Amino acid sequence: MTERPAAKRGTDERGADDPGATYRRRLDDAAAREAALARRSRAFSWARLAVALVAIFLLLRLLLEATAPPAWLFAGLVLAAVVFAALAIVHGRVIARHRRAQARVTLQEQGLARLERRWGDLPASPPSPPEAMTESGSRRPEVRDLGLFGPVSLGRLLGTARTAAGRRELGRWLIVPAPPGEIRRRQGAVAELAAEVDLRQEMELAALLAGGGATVEAPAGVGASGHGGDQDGSHDLDDFLSWAEGEPWLLRRPALVWGSRLLPLVTVGLGLAAIGGLLPGSLAALPPIAALVLTWALRERTEAVFSRVAAGPGELATYAATLETLEGRTFSDAKLAELARRMTSDGTSAARWMKRLARRVESADARHGSFHVFNQVLTLWDFHALWALERWQVTAGRDARRWLAALAELEALAALGALAWEQPDWRFPRVTDAGAEPVLAARGLGHPLLADGVRVGNDVQVGPPGTVLLVTGSNMSGKSTLLRSLGTNVTLGQAGGPVCADEMTLPPLTLGTSILVEDSLADGVSFFYAELLRLKQVVDLADAAGGDGGDGEEGGRTLLYLLDEVLRGTNSRERQVAVVRVLSHLLEAGAIGALSTHDLELGAVPEVARAADPVHFRETIHPPGGDGPRMSFDYRLRAGHATTTNALALLAAVGLDPEGGGTGPE
Repeated sequence: MTERPAAKRGTDERGADDPGATYRRRLDDAAAREAALARRSRAFSWARLAVALVAIFLLLRLLLEATAPPAWLFAGLVLAAVVFAALAIVHGRVIARHRRAQARVTLQEQGLARLERRWGDLPASPPSPPEAMTESGSRRPEVRDLGLFGPVSLGRLLGTARTAAGRRELGRWLIVPAPPGEIRRRQGAVAELAAEVDLRQEMELAALLAGGGATVEAPAGVGASGHGGDQDGSHDLDDFLSWAEGEPWLLRRPALVWGSRLLPLVTVGLGLAAIGGLLPGSLAALPPIAALVLTWALRERTEAVFSRVAAGPGELATYAATLETLEGRTFSDAKLAELARRMTSDGTSAARWMKRLARRVESADARHGSFHVFNQVLTLWDFHALWALERWQVTAGRDARRWLAALAELEALAALGALAWEQPDWRFPRVTDAGAEPVLAARGLGHPLLADGVRVGNDVQVGPPGTVLLVTGSNMSGKSTLLRSLGTNVTLGQAGGPVCADEMTLPPLTLGTSILVEDSLADGVSFFYAELLRLKQVVDLADAAGGDGGDGEEGGRTLLYLLDEVLRGTNSRERQVAVVRVLSHLLEAGAIGALSTHDLELGAVPEVARAADPVHFRETIHPPGGDGPRMSFDYRLRAGHATTTNALALLAAVGLDPEGGGTGPE
């Protein structure tokens, strides 16, 4: 039996409502509150404008009075200023509540968009693959083949992690499969977080209001498609952690520290003395000149430190706000409880430490202001700000990596928990250990990226070793979707999340895919040669898995290969020979997998027939109507080989074969 995604209801809103009904109810409540706060904010704006106009009128009267102005003008002006200041303070609080209500509306709308798979309404901030795509640093084809990252992807479906660290951790989980024991631990944590709707949304809300989750994470050289991309704060985070764990620069120079403290006092003292006529002005100008020289001489060194501390725009505030939602939180699950314990240092929560740092960074950002030069000359502000940052560095910096790693892991678990809550019919897979026979079996397996009303589930088994799932069928019948369903669900399951199936048995697997292959004009690589290179990668993975007796403390992994219409770039006779050779190698290496093909004769080849577990999809050709032949698919997987094709029918459907066409045995 497989486990249900949500093991407990908790105190959060769930009841008998489905997730869509819960999101819609929350959306209605948040929208009503947002509208009320918007009206209140407008009322305050008008009130402030009215008070400002009154104050301007009183000021003009005061300036235009020919004689001594009456006392009531002064009193009225003071009262108007006091009222305006009070209104501004209260209005600021209303604006903050309004922003919070708007963010709540956004969260519910995005939840509904995920449920309905409306990808265009989701933020462009899903997790992205980590820099190390493989142990050797080469690209992982399954990133693109399975749609793990990008506009329509598994990563975007899990896009509730709002900090750069959380998105990067979640991306790593989708690339690097966890050992069976860790998968089980994650499943328990995900099950508890699935019921905690309020906590998960408070984490998102805090990050959104602090400015997090606004850009796409894309580490160096690896984009959402696995072929390069933009940056999203991950390198800024690495720079910050490197600074936090490093040695301070200013604190190791006490003479500079004391000099930066004493020089402003000398500047003020000599300036007052010069104003009082006790000293010549030229002498009073020496300390400011010394401050300018000192600032200029050390500007590159100080700016280098400041740039390393700033982990991206608003990112430190985002971490602090997200950590604050977890402050004092207790969990029943052992893994979650351990993560909560890791978010403290010397009895002080990580949230408080990060808030202190965020305030000090904000204070240091005064150097970007218009009057910074005057402030620096008079006070040497940069050195004081740097001293405060380095005091934090030596006191708490070495714990920052532990805090943010725990937060990132909890955010990744929360993203999987959101998926488990939003898809109550999905199940956690039953994870087997490496010693058991590697068989991937699922009942009601569907593609996670398809909406509930569109998705069709199928029972499927891949393995044991020595067998291959041979998938045949016509164009558009569902062969490629089946392969991607297998791969994406294995990815989800090995990350610790629920899978899109009624039940699944999941052994430790390494994925090797050849589904989307491209030639390269720039590199002079033909389509056929690109396919060969891809198959070589799959074969190498099989050899590595077969020859590597273990994967850490929990045993070895079996290669799961997913090959879609391989070697389309050559003739059918040579294709059959090549496919048989590749398949024989994979079978001998102990790999398990699925191979889809249009070549109905491939299943009759003796080497293939002995190992094949044949399944197929079929289509239904309807009688021609006014617009020509019409075709439909039920996407149901059936045993045995396909007996029909539909290429001619599709030609007729698009008007390329007006004389007819059809379907028949090949």
